[in-house]
Amino acid sequence: MSEIDNRDLIIALDELEKEKEISKDVILEAIENSLLAACKNHFGKADNIHVNIDRETGEVQVYAEKEVVEEVTDDVMQISLTEARKEFGEEIEPGDIINIVVTPKDFGRIAAQKAKQVVVQKIREEERRVIYNQYYEKERDIITGTVQRIVNGNISVNLGKIDTVLTESEQVKTEHFRPSDTIKLYVVEVRDTTKGPRISVSRTHPEFVKRLFEYEVAEIADGTVEIMAIAREAGSRTKMAVYSANPDVDPVGACVGVNGARVNEVVEELRGEKIDIINWSDDPKTLIENALSPSKVISVDIDDEEKKASVIVPDYQLSLAIGKEGQNARLAAKISGYKIDIKSDADF
Repeated sequence: MSEIDNRDLIIALDELEKEKEISKDVILEAIENSLLAACKNHFGKADNIHVNIDRETGEVQVYAEKEVVEEVTDDVMQISLTEARKEFGEEIEPGDIINIVVTPKDFGRIAAQKAKQVVVQKIREEERRVIYNQYYEKERDIITGTVQRIVNGNISVNLGKIDTVLTESEQVKTEHFRPSDTIKLYVVEVRDTTKGPRISVSRTHPEFVKRLFEYEVAEIADGTVEIMAIAREAGSRTKMAVYSANPDVDPVGACVGVNGARVNEVVEELRGEKIDIINWSDDPKTLIENALSPSKVISVDIDDEEKKASVIVPDYQLSLAIGKEGQNARLAAKISGYKIDIKSDADF
């Protein structure tokens, strides 16, 4: 490469580093390795050949690392003491290792070609790596994107630097989006593939609700209130059990907010999905009683070995305890980890 080409390369790599966060050193090292491979054609299988690109000027230099000896037996790996002192000075002694510049005459053209190939390749690799790292940090968190198009029930979403697909199975059936709509998504997984990062997203995942509350409720964000369990039937109802070790903090009240402001923000994002927030308890009986809210409970009988619970409720609240199509009982079972059998007091 000519002097002007060298400077242009360094300037271009500096710009890449600023604009695309691609390390200049990473690219220069890759160019050096590529040029070293090209040198093998010229010098043969010489392990003492090195290529160096000046990080400031871009000047490319090929040099051979040789040992100074009294009598040369291998002219590839050795240099005579007489020659070495002639070139490097009288202070050179036998056993010293010196670098001798051996840059081929036509190496500028080869270097320019290799540099272009490597830069293009590295830009692709590094852009993919940077994007992967950016989105990997968002795994199990919420990201915001823009709906691009809807094909066969799947929603293509642009996340800024990459697109993802919200599959039909991860969509809430009661929600409908149109192109250009802004959409929040829960990042289930980020994988690095040969075609670039692949981001799996969801709006049905229970953790989506959990993350929404973390953003809305300062006490959850700072750890004062903990979400201990969450059960969800996306688009219909979520039950969430919360706890605080601080006796002065009402965990349910913190999540609900003044006049329901906090929970309403989450409900709005979930397009009207109902949310029951209950107090967590380490006592299964108390937890099941809380989980069957809004129904009142007369008694709870626990079988810990079978993980079963027999619950008695007032006759007039039996349907409320069970819920529409058994939903309230199902969610309570998920929250508590117990199979729940609900009967009314009129049966006794």
